[in-house]
Amino acid sequence: MPEEVLFKSESDQSRAEIASYLRTVAENLESGSEINLKSGGESVTLDPPARPTFEVKAEREGPTDRPGELSIEFELEWDEDGGESGESGQLEIE
Repeated sequence: MPEEVLFKSESDQSRAEIASYLRTVAENLESGSEINLKSGGESVTLDPPARPTFEVKAEREGPTDRPGELSIEFELEWDEDGGESGESGQLEIE
């Protein structure tokens, strides 16, 4: 399926700054508010449904015999037409 990037922002941030962004997203999700993303002249507003699919992925990229790059990715997914997405096991984050 082709992918259209509606918004992208990538910059070095402190852990506290990242936590603040994630806290704002969490508060908007909890209250049912839209999520507004802005950076420079780019912006997009998204309105996740009550039950989007939540994907969490930990990855390591690079050669197996040398240090690589580690990442944690958090992704919310939903169909534009309002359809339900699949489910998997219960997530725990500690």
